[in-house]
Amino acid sequence: MPDPLSLPLSPAMARTQASPIVASRGWLEGVTFSADQPLINVSQAAPMEAPPLPLRQEIARIALEDTAAHLYGPVLGLPELRAEIASQWSSAYHAEIAPREVAITSGCNQAFTAVMSTLAQAGDEIALATPWYFNHKMWCDMSGVTAVPLPTGEDLLPDLEDAARLITPRTRAIVLITPNNPGGVEYPAELLTKFYALAREHRIALVLDETYRDFDSRSEVPHYLFRQPDWHDTLIQLYSFSKAFRLTGHRVGALIAAPERLTQVEKYLDTVTICPNQIGQRAALWGLQNLSQWVAGERAEILARRQAILDGFPALAAKGWKLLGCGAFFAYVSHPFDMPSSQLAPWLVREAGVLLLPGTAFMPENDPRAEHQLRIAFANIDRAGITELFTRLARIDP
Repeated sequence: MPDPLSLPLSPAMARTQASPIVASRGWLEGVTFSADQPLINVSQAAPMEAPPLPLRQEIARIALEDTAAHLYGPVLGLPELRAEIASQWSSAYHAEIAPREVAITSGCNQAFTAVMSTLAQAGDEIALATPWYFNHKMWCDMSGVTAVPLPTGEDLLPDLEDAARLITPRTRAIVLITPNNPGGVEYPAELLTKFYALAREHRIALVLDETYRDFDSRSEVPHYLFRQPDWHDTLIQLYSFSKAFRLTGHRVGALIAAPERLTQVEKYLDTVTICPNQIGQRAALWGLQNLSQWVAGERAEILARRQAILDGFPALAAKGWKLLGCGAFFAYVSHPFDMPSSQLAPWLVREAGVLLLPGTAFMPENDPRAEHQLRIAFANIDRAGITELFTRLARIDP
């Protein structure tokens, strides 16, 4: 038998860093937590609870009664789900979105990789606002695409002039996330319109990841990009059902784009998964049709936790911490210690029973700010848990 280590390995894949979520699990090995200081896990945004009982009951009914849910389906997704998304998105964005402009994917990460595979090849460039979502950066690295950091200001919003200076003949897209992961900030509609105009001027894509749109604190329309004439030429939107309905294990996402773009996306999806999860798609459809009030309650709870972060943070601010951004499932902070974040994060597991991610997971290697930053994903701790988290962080002295 040949030595597995002697088999070929793609240089691009070898250069791609491991997921920080996966890496952080290693920090728990050999660590025990006492009853009076159990682990507070604020490392991951994905809901750690099952979908609501009525949805689980519907999933069970689908599995037992709908034989088509166990077979191959259309590559671009269940027609009924595509039509429901088009209808609800048209209402939400005060625009006209057609089912043929909607594709269903195996989670939002696949929506990103699918559409990026139609936009860029090795040697091309993609502008990612920093701090960036690490899986976006990982796809760039493993695909040989250069992730060009688009810096943000103290408010964690990108600057239009900075973005314009980064665009080269190799640039294929600007990627923005709102509400942001990891920063939590909500991008103003006016800023998104300006970035849309910039992308259109340079004939590149504006890829807008709105995974957390259901937890936006604003009551008004988050943007008007779908009302732009010929938005097909510029805009691509990504979405996930993992957050709104807790369908994390069922892997259901969506993307909105020009039908001609989706024809190319279909090639990718047919090669990778053939079709999205059939039971998950039907669950998402049922959720859209029946769980609006439940989602509203989930949103209200997340907003209450966000307020708890804002109300409790002065205790940390008095010790030199800074709250850089807060919203959706995230608070992004800077710490006052000499210990770099890449060392502080595993230290916090051992000494404070807190698991979170360092800024180095979300920033370029050469950005000095990364070692002073941390991401707190608060979707899975309640307001009492947030109080306890701040109590522990306020008393540490590494």
